Amino acid sequence: MYAGKIVRLRAYRKDDIPRVLEYINDSDVKKNLVTGAPFPLRLEDEEKFYENISASKDAYSFAIETIADSRHIGGCGIGFVDWKNRFGDVGIYIGAEHYRGKGYGTDAMRILMQFVFTEMNLNKIRLSVFDFNQRGIKSYSKCGFKQESIRRQEMFREGKYHDVIMMGILRSEWEKLNN
Repeated sequence: MYAGKIVRLRAYRKDDIPRVLEYINDSDVKKNLVTGAPFPLRLEDEEKFYENISASKDAYSFAIETIADSRHIGGCGIGFVDWKNRFGDVGIYIGAEHYRGKGYGTDAMRILMQFVFTEMNLNKIRLSVFDFNQRGIKSYSKCGFKQESIRRQEMFREGKYHDVIMMGILRSEWEKLNN
């Protein structure tokens, strides 16, 4: 378990599956998480994801839990690692609506960054965020991520094309922020 100021990251448990399925199928979470059509996941899909979590040596998935009341409120992780070039792609979601926009995601991302840089020894973390996800962009910027590029009109959502913003942070930048 890895703890921050208001959340901790822990391993997923089998009893998390129904809640994760609820969170992942929430329209706001789905809108900000996937580039494809926001089609609902089935229980079988989430069970398969859970079974494959520990099988991967290149991906680490964590449940986000509040420190105050041990409530599971979302998830985060690193889903792709390029070991030769020492970078990885991260993602995060806060599924419990009451906890969105209150710093829980920012705290969780800071913990995840510490894990990636100090335990996995990567040099860079990358992520992508949709242009309409201003809350996410603000949170990532607070954590030290910088915009690296824009993939223009790469995603079609709710009848319009949207830009996908690529952001990243180097280990040296993270170290400056945390010393």
